Amino acid sequence: PTYPSTMPSTFDVPSLFVADKDARKQAAEQLASQSKNEKVTFFGEIGLGEALVKALGDKKKPEAREGAAEVISTLCENGAAQKLECFIVTSEPGTVFPALLEAFADKTPSVAAASLAAVKSFVTSMNPWATPVLLPALLHQIQTAGKWQIKTGSLAIIDQLVVAAPVQTGKAMPMMVPVLADAVWDTKSDVKKAAKSTLTKATALVANKDIEKFIPALIKALVNPIEEVPKTIALLSATTFVSEVDAPSLSLMAPLLSRGLDERATAIKRKVAVIADNMTKLVDNEYTVRPFVPKLLPGLLKTAEVMADPEARGVVNRAIKTLREVSKVYEGDGTNVPPLKIAEGNHLVTNFIAEFKKADAKEIPDNENPALVYAGVLAAGLVNAHNYDQQTWESTLCPYLSLAVPGYDNGPVVRELLQKKADEEGQDDRVFDDEEEGEDLCNCTFSLAYGAKILLNMATLRLKRGHRYGLCGRNGSGKSTLMNAIVNNQVEGFPDPSVVRTFYVQHDIDGSEADISVVDWVLSDKRLLGTPDDIRKTLRDVGFDDAKQKHPIGSLSGGWKMKLALARAILFKADILLLDEPTNHLDVINVTWLIDYLTSLTNCTSIIVSHDSDFLNRTVTDIIHLNRFKIKRYPGNLEAFVKMVPEAKSYYQLEAAEDYKFKLPVPPLLDGVKTKEKSLLKMRKVNFSYPGSSVQQLFDVTLMVSLSSRVAILGPNGSGKSTLVKLLTGETEPNGGLGDASNAGEVWKHPNLVIGYVAQHAFHHIDYHLDKTPLDYMLWRYQTGEDLEELQKASRQLTPEEEKKMKEGGTVIVEGAKRIIEELVGRKKLKQSYEYEISFKGLSSTENIWMSRDELLVRGFEKKVMELDSREAQRLGMMRPLVRKEIEQHFADFGLESEFVSHNTMRGLSGGQKVKVVLGAATWRKPHVICLDEPTNYLDRESLAALIEALKDFEGGVLVITHNREFSESVCKEIWAMKDGHLIASGHDWVESGQGSGARIDQRKEDEEDQFDAMGNKIVKVEKAKKASAAELRKKKKERMARRKRGEEVLTDEDEL
Repeated sequence: PTYPSTMPSTFDVPSLFVADKDARKQAAEQLASQSKNEKVTFFGEIGLGEALVKALGDKKKPEAREGAAEVISTLCENGAAQKLECFIVTSEPGTVFPALLEAFADKTPSVAAASLAAVKSFVTSMNPWATPVLLPALLHQIQTAGKWQIKTGSLAIIDQLVVAAPVQTGKAMPMMVPVLADAVWDTKSDVKKAAKSTLTKATALVANKDIEKFIPALIKALVNPIEEVPKTIALLSATTFVSEVDAPSLSLMAPLLSRGLDERATAIKRKVAVIADNMTKLVDNEYTVRPFVPKLLPGLLKTAEVMADPEARGVVNRAIKTLREVSKVYEGDGTNVPPLKIAEGNHLVTNFIAEFKKADAKEIPDNENPALVYAGVLAAGLVNAHNYDQQTWESTLCPYLSLAVPGYDNGPVVRELLQKKADEEGQDDRVFDDEEEGEDLCNCTFSLAYGAKILLNMATLRLKRGHRYGLCGRNGSGKSTLMNAIVNNQVEGFPDPSVVRTFYVQHDIDGSEADISVVDWVLSDKRLLGTPDDIRKTLRDVGFDDAKQKHPIGSLSGGWKMKLALARAILFKADILLLDEPTNHLDVINVTWLIDYLTSLTNCTSIIVSHDSDFLNRTVTDIIHLNRFKIKRYPGNLEAFVKMVPEAKSYYQLEAAEDYKFKLPVPPLLDGVKTKEKSLLKMRKVNFSYPGSSVQQLFDVTLMVSLSSRVAILGPNGSGKSTLVKLLTGETEPNGGLGDASNAGEVWKHPNLVIGYVAQHAFHHIDYHLDKTPLDYMLWRYQTGEDLEELQKASRQLTPEEEKKMKEGGTVIVEGAKRIIEELVGRKKLKQSYEYEISFKGLSSTENIWMSRDELLVRGFEKKVMELDSREAQRLGMMRPLVRKEIEQHFADFGLESEFVSHNTMRGLSGGQKVKVVLGAATWRKPHVICLDEPTNYLDRESLAALIEALKDFEGGVLVITHNREFSESVCKEIWAMKDGHLIASGHDWVESGQGSGARIDQRKEDEEDQFDAMGNKIVKVEKAKKASAAELRKKKKERMARRKRGEEVLTDEDEL
């Protein structure tokens, strides 16, 4: 358009308000036409705004009021809305927009209709980012207007905004919902109906897929809270939230959660806390959640103070912690928190002028230019909405800046200001130079959850062919779950397996087909590509010679099983290889082989989860970081990643955090054990081989274990380390190897000794219980007081030979009569050993007799003796009450939260969390010796550090099989080196007999720890008064008599004392 000179524009404004309707219309159209060729200051120069306000307020001339409304509609319909906005978009009293709202209740129907039509036309035509400016005026009228027509009209305009400006109206939902919910209770039925309709339409702006289906129930809860709130909370508590939670979602949920905290039932309050915790985690920033903090935080704090149930109180405290962290309200109850910084239009105007000057623009607009002022208002709206999208800024602001400075390319000005404001808020994410290099195998955005636990929310995963990605994050952040989701085709947007071949190398190989040979097992996998000859060659390449290929899978050590899994992965010829802790069970030589193999793959992409920092550093090309429900890629190896993200250093450092520690239970005293050096477990000249194997695993092994033992069992894969431990713990028994069974040797342990054992494949302990919670698993495993897992060990099962020997030795002659031993029912001390109470078949308990341990062993009752010893050991260990409180506290000592213990099945736990369950279950009986086979598998570095510190402080013995030198050197001072089935011990201080020279431990107080009864109540011990001696009594009597002579009062109960 061409603009006239600086002479003020003119127009016959009164012609817009004449009595003749056609003349008014013609004048309005002429105004619209003329405005197109005028500067943006045109409407101001002719005084249009003041004239419209005056006409709308003219009570004597309905035609003037109607004409004023019609002018607005005509200008919008004829393309003049953009310039009109600069003068009308304000909610200040005495301006056009509030005057139009008042006209909704005009006594002349045509004026009311024209006013409503004018506002609808205007909000449809205006820039949607003007919504935050006009909405407060609409909400104010709904709350305070004395005439119901103004309320219904304002509600109709909000309906229009929902359609015309959905994004901006959605962001204003925290302001709108409380007002609309109150309007539903208006005394006027028309307002009630309109408010309910508007509330329903506004809830359509909720983009959260998790809440979408509950919107009708949420509206019911807002309308009828007394009856509907408990029902709706119950519905929502069964929902897993995975989608990002935005302002519209929170605006619907906050009133419900706030009312839920006022309910009396603890169960409802707990559900509210769980919902609040899960939803808050999915909020993108503090700006979204801040408006709701004053509504939620005080209620949560009050609930935490008065709630009696400690577990539910813990859930509430966790919700409080999450809400504080996300909202950044670290103190107080949120009611007096200063408001977040709000951008104001006049400041943005100043910023625009500075950018124009910086760009050396030929014309610099003044700070009163209406288009520039309006652009500042819109820019402030964008900043306050934390929207830093370049396209949105340019499309919103450039048209108005062009009105302020015609003919100038203002795009660079907008982009510079956008960058400045984004940098101020820290929204600018790093984009690396190599982002677009190479072939994309995957580029998808998705959310991921397991059970009630949110793992990833709108996270973007982009994979390039030939890259090796290290997947990093804390235990429980979703690493293994993401791998499983990829394999099971559950990641939205991930390429179909028929397009991109994906293979998952998992922790363990299923041992259900243990008797099948290695080669037959691999040949049976129809997914593999290659001929039988190719398969045999690949097996040879990874170390399986022809003889080893014929071995049954069940005889393979953990390291060889992992190599077998890797051999299958090679044969699968995958595009993407997923490796979860691939170095588990591998010795140093095989780890080096794996690194060489992975780095040689140029056409295959690898995603690797590993806690072995050296392995990752030597292998990966990129790091994928899982943090706060998002994924971020960093180029380079682990060292480069830690430089860019220093806080990630803790993932790979063996340093115990102050607030993250494991605590192992204190073992009870053992009869006859007065020092930590006394032997509790011995092995003498033991030989062993697995049934059906042509190779002997152990040769003449002799060793000892005491409370002071700190043993690292080292050796290459297949050297017999795990077999040795299984013999010590009773998993298997000596059998003489390939020679005579008489050369089996002996394994002896103290009768009351309790061993806590975690197997090499740690998950086998819980494999059949994955649908139980850890709490249910503990209640099952220790339901009889004994460890049901121990009852299944080979050392507790009677063989046919043992049953025959027991039958022969079970006949006892008592007073000339034959009696048959039925059961061992009791035990008592007999010098340095024990004797056992025996019941007889067909006789009452009065006929029971006592028999020494040695005699029972000779008669073949060794395993019955062991069974009774185990029960007595459990009793002497002060049987812990098998109740939820005690179990949750025990697992808390291993860093497992009560939410996972009591409310999540083990199938949904991460690998690290499952190992914590196994550790907790193994140590429940307060073991004297803890035996850990490859304990470093699946635990992150923080947990490893905590375990090391706990083992250092443990008052019992420790046996550890590990390939992790850092771990073994931190804990162990004694080495058992295994090589080809032979044991070479060093660093030991074995005591063949006697107590040794260590400090006495049998004089420590047993009552130092709190004790609880079977219901979990603390037992308060009453200290008995020390009995006075005869001399002390005589002295006290003399003192009393002397006091009586002096006339002092002496109480009668003093005489009794």
